[in-house]
Amino acid sequence: MKFIADLHTHTVVSGHAYSTLMENAKYASEIGLKILGTTDHGPNMPGAPDLWYFGNFKVLPRELFGVKMLYGCEANIIDYEGNLDIPVEVQNGLDIMIVSMHEPLMEGGKSADLNTSTILKAMDNPYVNILGHIGNPKFPIHEEEIIKKAKEKNILIELNNSSFVSSRLGSDKNCTKIAILCKELGVRIIVNSDAHFCFSIANFSAVEKILAEIHMPEELVINTNKESLIKFLKEKGKNI
Repeated sequence: MKFIADLHTHTVVSGHAYSTLMENAKYASEIGLKILGTTDHGPNMPGAPDLWYFGNFKVLPRELFGVKMLYGCEANIIDYEGNLDIPVEVQNGLDIMIVSMHEPLMEGGKSADLNTSTILKAMDNPYVNILGHIGNPKFPIHEEEIIKKAKEKNILIELNNSSFVSSRLGSDKNCTKIAILCKELGVRIIVNSDAHFCFSIANFSAVEKILAEIHMPEELVINTNKESLIKFLKEKGKNI
């Protein structure tokens, strides 16, 4: 598969990443990406930017080094009602919003029933575009329930390369199960790097191996086709 976009990347603004927006965009251009999403952590994450950062994206260019730029957030689920650390008025202005559960903000190890209901509630938010790294073994879930609702709500399931190589270790079996369920249920996925350093952008090697092993149809992998990705974002109300 040839990938044209990476929509889950971080900059120094996240507090624990190491490249600037310009460095990320330049590297994306050098490797031939067409679209780059910058999605720094929501403000409740330790070291993350405050809301002013996410509300001021209007000052940024729509293209850098020939790469189409999308500006968003990896918003944090902050309670078991599925609420996020980004207010609705800011969510509405984002190009993309990934929602994730992180240990600094939510207690890991809770029951799969509770974690599943939390994510299902978050998915009722119309501004949610992508579910981030749901294969994390720290937050067990009932995968099929979430994947079926993702299809109903037109939300992308992320397969996160970082989960296989550096973060949330132990995710591999869960992520493979999720990929197989998405294939069986016809649910679209997005492959993302979760890069915290520019050279990791669009490094999808671990996920690519899984997709090849399960013979994932390319039409279900949305960031292999620029037109499909843009169409999805427009379906989600984004004028980009």
